[in-house]
Amino acid sequence: MYIIAGLGNPGKQYEHTRHNAGFDVIDCIADQYQISITEKKHKALCGKGVIDGTKVLLVKPQTFMNLSGQSLREVVDFYKADPASELIVFYDDISLAPGRLRIRKKGSAGGHNGIKSIIAELGTQEFLRIKVGVGEKPAGWDLADHVLGRMNASDRADAEKAFADAVQAVSLLINGQADKAMNDFNTKKSGE
Repeated sequence: MYIIAGLGNPGKQYEHTRHNAGFDVIDCIADQYQISITEKKHKALCGKGVIDGTKVLLVKPQTFMNLSGQSLREVVDFYKADPASELIVFYDDISLAPGRLRIRKKGSAGGHNGIKSIIAELGTQEFLRIKVGVGEKPAGWDLADHVLGRMNASDRADAEKAFADAVQAVSLLINGQADKAMNDFNTKKSGE
């Protein structure tokens, strides 16, 4: 079984902010595969389903971003999952333009507090992660104000294309095609 988590902050005031791009991707996956994310357990909203014949658990931690690892630690322990081969995490990245994805098999937190929390709680940097571009903060802006803000209509439209790409990427990843997913989605598509 794959654990597919999207990072974000709970609460209406944070819906569709840049920092909640991970939640938005999970919602797109849930819509595509008719998975209901309503079960409250492991400090998260969860939903079980099947993607391409593989059982999955969609997870939206409700611990707030900086404590995401607490929730994922509970999920990984409960299902006795191997993070290196059974965990996929989606999260926002300010170094990527809206509409871009970057898939990695492992790596550092890169300054992202949600990923920092997951690495600390799981004791490993080895888990699949997909960064979802939300754009750089404007000069002079506070980082928190930027990531907790919403995108303009054009950037949001680009981001929604990336969410759709992320759904395709998940299918490749759970079918053992991480390298193909990276080749397909880590480079700009022609015409961009």
